[in-house]
Amino acid sequence: MAKCCEPKHNGAYDLAVIGAGSAGFSAAITASDEGARVALIGHGTIGGTCVNVGCVPSKALIRATDTLHIANAAKRFDGIEANARVTNWQAAIKQKQALVDDLRKAKYLDILPAYSSISYIEGKASFNAEAQLTVNGEAIDANKVIIATGTRPALPSIKGIKNVEFLTSTSALELEILPKSIIIIGAGYIGTEIAQIFARTGVKTTIVSRRGLLPEAEPEIGRALTGYFTDEGISVISGITYDRIEENDGAISLHIQSINGPEVITAEKVMIATGRTPNSDGMNLKAAGIEIAANHGIIVDHQMRTTRESVYAAGDVTGSDQFVYMAAYGAKIAAKNAMNSNSHTYDNSIMPAVVFTDPQVASVGLTEAQARTAGHRVKVSILTLDNVPRALAARDTRGLIKLIANAETKKLLGAHILAPEGADSIQTAALAIKAGMTYEELGAMIFPYLTTVEGLKLAAQTFDMDVNKLSCCAG
Repeated sequence: MAKCCEPKHNGAYDLAVIGAGSAGFSAAITASDEGARVALIGHGTIGGTCVNVGCVPSKALIRATDTLHIANAAKRFDGIEANARVTNWQAAIKQKQALVDDLRKAKYLDILPAYSSISYIEGKASFNAEAQLTVNGEAIDANKVIIATGTRPALPSIKGIKNVEFLTSTSALELEILPKSIIIIGAGYIGTEIAQIFARTGVKTTIVSRRGLLPEAEPEIGRALTGYFTDEGISVISGITYDRIEENDGAISLHIQSINGPEVITAEKVMIATGRTPNSDGMNLKAAGIEIAANHGIIVDHQMRTTRESVYAAGDVTGSDQFVYMAAYGAKIAAKNAMNSNSHTYDNSIMPAVVFTDPQVASVGLTEAQARTAGHRVKVSILTLDNVPRALAARDTRGLIKLIANAETKKLLGAHILAPEGADSIQTAALAIKAGMTYEELGAMIFPYLTTVEGLKLAAQTFDMDVNKLSCCAG
């Protein structure tokens, strides 16, 4: 065991945290800062999904392949010519992995020695028949427990899926040799992001899903993004059912039923991107009286308490809000409540979310459908990016901004952005909703000219006026 991870305590712990990813570290550090003696229990590579196989490697490769698109898009400007190509994909993968290794060390391994009250224990945690926590069969004496074991890729119910060699988001981002073609099953945020990575490197890419791209997003955004993907040469096939999948002579064949009848899609590789399932199995939770939901997520209340007293859960293992920042936030709530009588409440009502496609998809608050279901009389503004000066100057008007407001109070309820720089604009909308601003107040604010975020001001003004009738910077 490395020096950083040697147990620092003998005897009882105030808190045991199962899982050494972002949620686990957040819980352990929070409890340590509260004066607790903490056992942090890890199994496998320290650091969890985000740094090792999720956020960091995917965003690194997204940025790398963005350069290919930007060079090819230079033709938007008269008199400009540029080109870029993949010359050594293996080198790009190695550079990505070096970043992952560096961040794992800096943000996880190197942090542990700074906390004398945290003991890192490597092993498999579970509850025994007496509902006592154990690690590798040895009992852990802890007053409270937080479960933060994350998720793993989910496997769809397609006949033959277990008999083919499929990629997951993890193994897809480790390929050192690019395939000639790939089928991606699933069109959520994981499938769409990775599809664009492969397509921009020249891989013939097909996305297949039952409901279309980003089915949880606003329909206007899903439709527009589908068009942009098609323009890039990505084949998007939706509204289908799966018959079976098989592998013959090094090729994958996916048999589907579409509105046109039976079809067969063939490619060199297939990647499964149909969501992630919580790692709630293997811990004997039933013996401890800890209930799980239909999606295998551990059931928690707003204080992050499970159905067993003194046991909490946080992060992706709860089956909801599967974002690294929400995992860390929920774990902090769980740790504070475990140490201080459940006085803190988890609130995801203003949770920004980003999909790092190009254009990026960013959202916060309610969708139009959610607002109507909640009983609001809804007013909607949709502004296409050809009305935003920043997009016009960049000669890239792909995208739109959709704002949802209460028609009676004019208060903003939700914001949804599809734009090349949408991720950097959504927090402004989050702050506006948090502050209870009306769309009139947002539209009256001063925004810097020739920025993507200025589109929020224009979209807010679009509720009641035609922004095409405004002069430059007027409003």
